[in-house]
Amino acid sequence: MINITSIHLNTEILSLISEIDEFKGTWRALGSLAPEQLTSLKRVATIESVGSSTRIEGAKLTDQQVEKLLENLAIGNFSSRDEEEVAGYADVMNLIFENYESIPLTEGYIQQLHRELLKYSSKDSWHRGHYKKSPNNVEAFDQDGNSLGIIFETASPFDTQLRMQELVSWTANVTENKELHPLLVASIFIVVFLAIHPFQDGNGRLSRILTTVLLLRAGYSYVPYSSLEAVIEQSKEGYYLALRKTQGTLKTEQPDWMPWIIFFLRALQQQKSRLETKIEREKLLLRQLPALSIQILELAKSRGRITISEIVLLTQANRNTVKKHLERLVSDHRLQQHGAGRGSWYAL
Repeated sequence: MINITSIHLNTEILSLISEIDEFKGTWRALGSLAPEQLTSLKRVATIESVGSSTRIEGAKLTDQQVEKLLENLAIGNFSSRDEEEVAGYADVMNLIFENYESIPLTEGYIQQLHRELLKYSSKDSWHRGHYKKSPNNVEAFDQDGNSLGIIFETASPFDTQLRMQELVSWTANVTENKELHPLLVASIFIVVFLAIHPFQDGNGRLSRILTTVLLLRAGYSYVPYSSLEAVIEQSKEGYYLALRKTQGTLKTEQPDWMPWIIFFLRALQQQKSRLETKIEREKLLLRQLPALSIQILELAKSRGRITISEIVLLTQANRNTVKKHLERLVSDHRLQQHGAGRGSWYAL
């Protein structure tokens, strides 16, 4: 079973939890941005999250390449494993954003999310949605791809199902009984999940998906608007170091949860701070937007979609002027352009 008796809530942990919870409580006031601004924040955060989470695991696509791929996701034509991983991650993110309230943390749902995560990768078809059948200990590799040896021994395939049952049951119990703060529950779930490494591949990406599920279900509704994955990517060495420090003690009588808990809470603090900065910038930009741009956004909001001809008719503005405003709104991620030429239309 998971032993949490060695968790010591020091001043830093209490301060971080208090700061994050204060932001959670004031998110409604801070979140009183126009719908197009919230849509823009969410779109940018999704691109950052998809790009960062897949790059942490070795993918090479930049945020710009991720954005272009997501714009054409419906085509479903992927030229590399990196693109398959990005598409799968984006689909699962959208799935949990829309349905997190009805996604309980059960083994069945975790396996389903894993299946969705890898659904575009034909090379992973043999294991997606199923617990591992072979050992997948964490190894270190040199620049040429040669193994430097095992740096962390994960759960054996034989033990995996029992360990996952224990983890899911523990999480449900402490959540229901409110024995531990939700941020600490999420922190412990993730570090133990990664120590088990229940699937043959995709555990890192899935752990970050599950982090979002846990946070959203605990009421941290601002999470889709700021990328936690981007924070982790920028402190990747600290991320792995904190994981290994805690995971190396999990089999002892007094596990040292502190390295990972501190890293996790600091990452959440950065995520929150980034969103605060973006909100202030959005409010400033809205005050600086020309009147015609604001008019166009209002039309897109009220009508759902809008064409250049419709904007010209409704605003009586010059067609070329409307085009320039639309170009700026699209480049600022306030509007999305669909189609091309005379058939193009715009929406939030």
